[in-house]
Amino acid sequence: MTDHDERSAVPHFDNGDFSAREDDGDDVKLLGVYSTPDRVKQRISTARNLPGFRDEPDCFWYAEYEVDEDAWVSGYVTER
Repeated sequence: MTDHDERSAVPHFDNGDFSAREDDGDDVKLLGVYSTPDRVKQRISTARNLPGFRDEPDCFWYAEYEVDEDAWVSGYVTER
């Protein structure tokens, strides 16, 4: 994983933690939801060859989630 996006110098990883800043030019994409870590790795491998993604081959991130479990239960606040 890389510490900086070479074109815009926007940091994506800090001590292993992912960070995206859309106000600084990051354009976050969801590649999909997969049932196993192997499927995630296969998808990332394929995506690294696609336009746009191949420009930042080390800027992929994924998280594991439990199925059938609520993830956002407290509402949200819009900051202006």
